[in-house]
Amino acid sequence: MIIKKGPKNKLTRLFVEFFNSEQASGIILILCTLISILIANSKFGAWFVHFWELEAGFSFGNFHLKHALEYWVNDGLMTIFFLLIGLEIERELYIGELSDLKSASLPMIAALGGMVTPALFHFLFNHGTATQAGAGIPVATDIAFALGILVLLGKKVPVSLKIFLTALAIIDDLGAIALIAIFYTSDFSLSYFLLALGVYGGLLILNRRGVKRLAWYLIPGFVMWYFMLRSGVHATLAGVLLAFALPFENGDRNSTSYRLQHFLHKPVAFLIVPIFVFANTGIILGKDWLSGLLIPNSFGILAGLILGKPIGIFLACFLAVKLGVSQLPNEISWKQIIGAGFLGGVGFTMSIFITLLAFEDASLIQSSKISILLGSLSAASIGYWILSKSVRTREKIIRAAKVEASEEF
Repeated sequence: MIIKKGPKNKLTRLFVEFFNSEQASGIILILCTLISILIANSKFGAWFVHFWELEAGFSFGNFHLKHALEYWVNDGLMTIFFLLIGLEIERELYIGELSDLKSASLPMIAALGGMVTPALFHFLFNHGTATQAGAGIPVATDIAFALGILVLLGKKVPVSLKIFLTALAIIDDLGAIALIAIFYTSDFSLSYFLLALGVYGGLLILNRRGVKRLAWYLIPGFVMWYFMLRSGVHATLAGVLLAFALPFENGDRNSTSYRLQHFLHKPVAFLIVPIFVFANTGIILGKDWLSGLLIPNSFGILAGLILGKPIGIFLACFLAVKLGVSQLPNEISWKQIIGAGFLGGVGFTMSIFITLLAFEDASLIQSSKISILLGSLSAASIGYWILSKSVRTREKIIRAAKVEASEEF
């Protein structure tokens, strides 16, 4: 990939690395999902599901920290995932695509439309019911899966479209983090929450004092995670807070933020997220699994991912451009915006994560996961088809222009 300098194509080296790891992990996650579902529906299915329910942890006097393996994955390992997301958001805000308001305005507005519209779709189906809490499920975009689909189209996809979709997905994740903090907090403990904020305040002081050693941030970061866990606010948010407490400095490869982000890329993309997929997609398809798709919650998830995402993203972009708030990059067509909108409907990891926070009923969680998988697969297939056609059309135009230019010469 040739990287050109300038405001319209400002790709940092770390941004490229982030994109490359995500596109590769997206394909791996698809394979992990298929393997997980196959194992769950084989003769090893009962053992596979029971394995994630095994308790693990430790006790020290009156201090007990024991939970099921699935809990450790969702509240422990995924904190590292959110730490990486937080570091990427921080980098993009300081020196990346989101640092320039003019460049960032289109994906920011698109992300807003792509978050509100799916939630409204779900709300319309579930207003006033017990499943209304699932409105946040179709909101976020899975970066790994969306970019994994985009990379299948090859290098002929405009770089600006890759930047647009990645920035949109990052902002979506930020919105999902806000949703988790505001709407998916239970059994709130003010004392533990204040203790977590106190530790975070101490980390900010270390930052201001110029402390750069990672150990001085990671050890208190674990303490903050524990206090956040006990507060009722989802513990993974400690990862985001820790990311913004780390010294960013000038963002070069010697900075504390860069070194940690660089170190986490591969473990998160190729270990932590695949483990999350195995722990949460072992869906046993019983004889009546289709009936689970005929309930308002499933309709809301499917409609939100397949219709809400592309409609919200396209309308938001269209209005922003027509009102003069943003500008459509020269390389991107409206057809490609629609295609990217469908890829935005690939919710998967974040959608499953929010499902686990929204519901406690096992059958409801099961039907939600199936709806997420079907919705994400449908949105990905439609998005791929639209973008592949647009790429072929773009190639024909370029070839025709070259022929015309050679004839004139």
